[in-house]
Amino acid sequence: MTDPMALLADVAAACPGGKVVHVEQRPARDPTYGEWPAWVPPPVDAAVRGSGISQLWSHQALVAQLAHAGENVAVSTGTASGKSLGYLLPMLSAVHEGSSAVNGRGATAIYLAPTKALGADQLARIEAWAIPGVRAAALDGDTPLDERRWIREHANVVLTNPDLLHHTLLPGHERWAPFLRRLRYVVIDECHVYKGVLGSHVAAVLRRLRRVAARYGADPVFVLASATMADPARHASDLVGAPVRAVDRDGSARAAATFAFWEPGERESGEGTVSAVAEAAGLMRTLVAKQVQTVTFARSRSGVEVVADMVRRSLSLGAQEVAAYRGGYLPEERRALERGLRERSLIGVAATNALELGVDISGLDAVVMAGWPGTRASFWQQAGRAGRSGSAALVLFVAGDDPLDRYLLHHPDAVLGTPVERAVLDPANPQVLMPHLMAAAAELPLTLDDEQYFGSSMHAMLDSLVERRLLRRRPKGWFWADEGRPTDLFGLRGTGEQAVRIVESRTGRVLGTVDEDRSHSAVHEGAVYVHQGESHVVTRLDLEDGSAHVVRGDPGWSTQARSVSAFDVLTVDESVSLPCAQLCFGTVRVRSRVTSFLRRSPSGEVLGEHGLDLPERSMTTKAVWWTVALDPVLDTGLTLGDLPGSLHAAEHASIGMLPLIAQCDRWDIGGVSTVLHPDTELPTVLVYDGHPGGAGFARRAYELGTDWLTATRTAILTCPCESGCPSCVQSPKCGNGNEPLDKAGAVIVLDVLLGGRSQFRD
Repeated sequence: MTDPMALLADVAAACPGGKVVHVEQRPARDPTYGEWPAWVPPPVDAAVRGSGISQLWSHQALVAQLAHAGENVAVSTGTASGKSLGYLLPMLSAVHEGSSAVNGRGATAIYLAPTKALGADQLARIEAWAIPGVRAAALDGDTPLDERRWIREHANVVLTNPDLLHHTLLPGHERWAPFLRRLRYVVIDECHVYKGVLGSHVAAVLRRLRRVAARYGADPVFVLASATMADPARHASDLVGAPVRAVDRDGSARAAATFAFWEPGERESGEGTVSAVAEAAGLMRTLVAKQVQTVTFARSRSGVEVVADMVRRSLSLGAQEVAAYRGGYLPEERRALERGLRERSLIGVAATNALELGVDISGLDAVVMAGWPGTRASFWQQAGRAGRSGSAALVLFVAGDDPLDRYLLHHPDAVLGTPVERAVLDPANPQVLMPHLMAAAAELPLTLDDEQYFGSSMHAMLDSLVERRLLRRRPKGWFWADEGRPTDLFGLRGTGEQAVRIVESRTGRVLGTVDEDRSHSAVHEGAVYVHQGESHVVTRLDLEDGSAHVVRGDPGWSTQARSVSAFDVLTVDESVSLPCAQLCFGTVRVRSRVTSFLRRSPSGEVLGEHGLDLPERSMTTKAVWWTVALDPVLDTGLTLGDLPGSLHAAEHASIGMLPLIAQCDRWDIGGVSTVLHPDTELPTVLVYDGHPGGAGFARRAYELGTDWLTATRTAILTCPCESGCPSCVQSPKCGNGNEPLDKAGAVIVLDVLLGGRSQFRD
């Protein structure tokens, strides 16, 4: 590959509107090796060595040794550092040796992956090794019933996902008894994905698995893997509910890398900056034209298709040379793309994070990121796709129109010099744990001994479930009180609320679904709903039936819902004093109601506002909030009339900056601001977890409150706009149409909050 600095000069010349604002070069890293385990049986040894692996890196050897010795282990080393070999050696060794049992299945293992693609990669690798006695099979929602029966009775390595454990294996554990009785290993790949509400659900599923396995006399070893995991021992222990040892010293070789932070230029019209997607396409075009194999990551499927199409058109190339890679492709399509990357016939690919998680593709020449990928963890996952042996890599981060993007653009050390965020989850969240207690009781009657799995809060939740007649208390424990299966009542990826179906009125065809909590704002009567590029207008929202009825047609405008929100403080769990302010964490009830919607022309002009008659929604969740003393704020020259816009702007910016310290997206959280709250009797800004019971993000904000709010102030202050823009205080999800907003006032209020005297208006 051409020298990365020379490439940067080339792309700067080809995209003169934008500019590089920071460059950092990191040297190559030499490998360190560990000893090959003596306990690996000859057939496994021959299969692995026959695939071209003759030495183990130090972290691979340590993980293999710890797992073989029966210790739970979490490995957190870089992308393409061979983490899987660390757990495959002990797992496949145990399975092979167990194949000499009378029934041919003396040891079994479960491998859990967050995506089918990742599971398919691991299955292909195991099958390619053709180790005698190892019978591996993928089990997911698409597996036919006859294949499921064969897997239950004969497979000794099952590659699946947490959802299938929850819905199928655990509720039907009696049929899986021979498999569970011999369960030796459970592997959880890409475990950093399991955070927030999903992570809390998966933690409950893993506790249920441990409990059911113990019923059959098994105590499996858990091995967790991720390229980007802060405090891996803690996160893994939170997931599994048992002590886990961390291995995070990477022994693999690493190519030199150059990181560049790129600021897009102004639009030709002079109205704002070029989008990160369009700018990234321009950079990728220059790299691909020089035969630099490049992957460009975008956050949406539509963005990926746009990038690939722009590059192909500008260079007159076909899909065999520049392609899109995203979820929803058929397996054969995905395999063909991966093969093209490995063989280097595919020079450029635009991808979603479907290419981020563990797929066996690495060693590309360059990575371009169209906007901040959401977390430092994702940043390093994506950056790790670049770097062929002996060739330097180029990683380009293109800032989007977002407060966090702009902050990181001018504070690169917050990415390159700071550890990845700690994934947060809350296994004790009653909204999550209570339905899993119902599921556990249906699997095996619950007893007080089960506190070792579900914690000390279990007893109070069981009493509540008995009062609601969902469980029965008997001398031998708590029993499920219904005929149906509780696991059919809830999934792992939400709050259990029923999705609203979007139905085309003319044909009765279901176009898709929307979460019930979003239906009021997304598919209210009169809303314009876009499906696969085609516009539809909602004619009726039937909340009782759970359906929204639409007619196809483009009315020539878009719609934006407007809402009002308020909150009640239920408990203050923790608080800390700041200069002239108080930072609190606790339980709140958030109340919201969609009141109207705006019709906007393609240029953004408001064509009209129309009232809606929708019920108020409420949610009890966890929140972080801050109050500020009124007199010090007014002493700065702000007036009471300035406060609504000042607090509102600070609220928006703080929501946009929370992903800096917690692995969340701004759509996972919400906020409310008020000049005088009846519970606090002070100006108050609240940021809450957007899931009933909480997801752990608000707690993380409280724990790092000063860092979070200081970064928020800096992001607003350093934005070059005059009165507020999407890069600082405007929000794409604001229910009030981003009104009122006072950028200068937000900085002043945050100055008072943090104890400094603002010079913003001097």
